[in-house]
Amino acid sequence: MKGYLNRPDATKEALRGGWFHSGDIGMRSSEGYFTIVDRKKDMILRGGFNVYPREIEEVLYGHDAITEVAVIGIPDAEKGEEVKAVIALAPGAELSAEGVIAFCKERLAAYKYPRIVEFRDSLPKGSTGKILKRELS
Repeated sequence: MKGYLNRPDATKEALRGGWFHSGDIGMRSSEGYFTIVDRKKDMILRGGFNVYPREIEEVLYGHDAITEVAVIGIPDAEKGEEVKAVIALAPGAELSAEGVIAFCKERLAAYKYPRIVEFRDSLPKGSTGKILKRELS
C-alpha cells in the first residue's frame, strides 16, 4: 500500500517506520495462530483495565432478546471511561437494563460488564450495514 488517496494525514498515521499500522488488536495462540480481538480505537480504558467491546458484544449477542448491540466507552470522572451497551431488542422482546447487567456479570470479569445500558429501536448504520459507533454516546 502506498497510502490513502488524497488523505495524507491518514497515510502518515497508518504508515510508520516502514510498517502498516491497521489499528487492529490481535493475540497469538500457543500454536502460532493469530486472532483479531478488536480495534485499538474502540478499546475502553476503565480504571486501568483494557476492555475490548467486541468481547462484550459477543456475549450480548448470545442473549435471545438482543438483535443489535454496540459497546462503547463514555467519559467517567472516576474510572476514566465507563462501559456502555447500546441495544436494540428483537420485536416483542422485553429486557431491562438490570437484566442485561446480570446476564453480563455471569459471563464477564467484574471490570468488563456494562454499567450503563441504553435501548434503541435500531442502531445507526453506514451504507455497508456496519454499526456506526461514533454516532452513539
